[in-house]
Amino acid sequence: MEMTVELFDSIINTSQDCVFWKDRERRFLGVNQAFLDYYGFDSAEVLLGKTDEDMGWHSDPEPFRQDEERVLQGHSTYKVQGKCIIRGEERDIIASKRPLYEDGHIVGLVGSFVDITDVLRRRNGLNSGQIVYTLEKLRKYSFFDRIIDDISLDEILDPLTGVISRSYSMQFVHALIADQTPFSFTMFDLDNFKTINDSFGHSAGDKVLSTVAKGLAEAADGCGLVGRFGGDELLMIDLVNTEAADKTAFFEQLYSSSNALRVDIAFENGSAHITGTAGSASFPKDADNFTDLFALIDKMLYLGKKRGRNCYTVYDEEQHKDIEMRKIVKQGIFTEMQKLREAVEKAPGFEKRLKAVMPQLAETLQIHDLYYVLEDGRMKAVLDPSFDRDASDLPLLMKEDVLTASGTDSLEKEAPVFCRSLADSGLASVLVVKMRHMDKVSGYLICAVDHGHRIWHENECAGLYYLAGLLA
Repeated sequence: MEMTVELFDSIINTSQDCVFWKDRERRFLGVNQAFLDYYGFDSAEVLLGKTDEDMGWHSDPEPFRQDEERVLQGHSTYKVQGKCIIRGEERDIIASKRPLYEDGHIVGLVGSFVDITDVLRRRNGLNSGQIVYTLEKLRKYSFFDRIIDDISLDEILDPLTGVISRSYSMQFVHALIADQTPFSFTMFDLDNFKTINDSFGHSAGDKVLSTVAKGLAEAADGCGLVGRFGGDELLMIDLVNTEAADKTAFFEQLYSSSNALRVDIAFENGSAHITGTAGSASFPKDADNFTDLFALIDKMLYLGKKRGRNCYTVYDEEQHKDIEMRKIVKQGIFTEMQKLREAVEKAPGFEKRLKAVMPQLAETLQIHDLYYVLEDGRMKAVLDPSFDRDASDLPLLMKEDVLTASGTDSLEKEAPVFCRSLADSGLASVLVVKMRHMDKVSGYLICAVDHGHRIWHENECAGLYYLAGLLA
């Protein structure tokens, strides 16, 4: 049989190994489907023409660079062990590479790798995690029933959380698509997970992942399966709730009364309130192939983060079909600050400056209005001249330059007047910063939204703090 381009593509894209090929400058020319699935890309466009260093995949890129330069000199490597960073988690891989020749000259290299993280953890006795799924539970699904007698359960499960590993979750999804079985696909991203690791240690982070994974699996019991995509990202494959109303009802229940999200988890050295952001879409209603489906849930996840996190976003074609990723992914904080400065410098007077920055703040902070309190203690709104509330005790709260709260209950004791004004206005979560020059405080800027689960992130706090400094 002659090796045609179509045959080559078929062979490469059915391989479970991650395959890639590069030019002489070590820049990516192409990758296979397993590679895209592993990194969570919907197409190769994001990496074409880039090197590993450009992508930031290695905490120490030097060994990989030296390895590939040696291959470009005519040597081949086989099963070289290394580490790469996948969505914030360092994973162990084994890679093989060899030169690519054209007319007797080396024009690049081709390589492949497999993830061996779970294998190493089991070998080293690090698999002290929970087991969520048993053989009996997995046999209910035809994909697992076909393969489960040939592999061990611990190969299928993520060693820490006990839910389905990334590899077998992706294989399950592809099998459902091949069988034309309708399902909903959801990605969960835990909010502020890095802060938990930094504040309480990685053992606390492991406990959060295990607890949330188990809670999600319990919530999805009878509907589908939960897996770990990598790092602090979990996924759910739901074969029951595929209609819009059913999905909404499921998520409402999940976010309001489950043991998975919006829960307090205690550690040896403290505790944390755990929340997560979810993006969901369904096959085949929303997308009839894996690439488009994954792109949709990724887009919905970004929308949820843009809305303030701690929420779910279910794809709706009429509402979301024209949204482009570049319009919802935040720009860098320094770019935002520069735009704020330019807007402030062009406008004369305090109130005109606030109106000038409102379009940018509305987009980056997802707020409908910005509030401020000056020396008279009255809370005013930038876009609503009739808004006038008493906030005379707000200074009692502001022991630091920045205050965030996802609800007013914790603030009411120290500032009941301010909290009552917020409640009367239908506002719950707040971000407050001082307008201060040197030691003189001239007032306060307030972002507030009408739901009590908004999480204010560092970039948002930094942006408003920077604006307050410009105005002061």
